[in-house]
Amino acid sequence: MPPIPLLENIKTAIVDPIIYFLFALAFIYFLWGVFEMIRNAESEEARKVGQQHILWGVIGMFIMISFYGIMQVICQTISC
Repeated sequence: MPPIPLLENIKTAIVDPIIYFLFALAFIYFLWGVFEMIRNAESEEARKVGQQHILWGVIGMFIMISFYGIMQVICQTISC
């Protein structure tokens, strides 16, 4: 099956940049959580907030990596 140029263009111009941007946001959120944990090491409540930011940052990065992998499998299947 020949490649479908429209799907390839959509993937390259729209979907890939969105995934990269959202991954970068999740990574920054993760780093912010690490920074909060280090900065507020003496406060139990502030450390819990930092831990939540780290957790949600990791979950966000996992989702973006998973979505990118699923998208690659689909594109390889339909040759886009």
